[in-house]
Amino acid sequence: MRPLIILRPARGAGRTADKAMAMGLAVRLCPLFAAEALAWTPPSAGDFDALLVTSAQTVRFGGAALQAYRALPTYAVGAATAEALQEAGFVDPVAGDGDASAIAARIAADGHRAVLHLSGEAVAPMDAEPLQVTRLPVYRMKPLPCDPPELSGGVLLVHSPAAGARLAEIFPENQRATTDIVAISPAALAACGSGWASAQAADAPNDAAVLALARRLCE
Repeated sequence: MRPLIILRPARGAGRTADKAMAMGLAVRLCPLFAAEALAWTPPSAGDFDALLVTSAQTVRFGGAALQAYRALPTYAVGAATAEALQEAGFVDPVAGDGDASAIAARIAADGHRAVLHLSGEAVAPMDAEPLQVTRLPVYRMKPLPCDPPELSGGVLLVHSPAAGARLAEIFPENQRATTDIVAISPAALAACGSGWASAQAADAPNDAAVLALARRLCE
């Protein structure tokens, strides 16, 4: 069996690894980034009518200041982020099953306009019309060293465009022909570049869809 190599940062990587091992896959962790907190100044909750959180890392690194926004209608990109919000005391956050643009459309359809978006320093493009979005980064991703020989010949899980771009940066194109890519979205896939043995994006941005694709390549 070929190894499944998970490139996402800690905590998220552990959740993905648990699911993969339950499927009988041989798992290795090789995170390309580690998250670290940024200093930020929380604006008044009264200036907004909804909160958008696009990563569980935001909940982890936002700190006690997040509690000021618990009364706002809260929206999350993905079930893992919604679960992290619930654990932090947010009641019934709305979990989107698409990308940030999809959850922005849901926020607009629910009648909200002034949105506080707490995020990482780097974010994927988001179509936010007609919302008025104030984005504040509360964490950033610090690149970690990772040697291409550690990844070569495996099935690589790419969970973000940033991870795809980092992978393309450190992995020479002429050494990619024995390594397969499974990405969580078309944007993450595009960032990986070319030259891989195969490169596919999941049909939904979640672990279940990603692991279903990866399993066929590993076995």
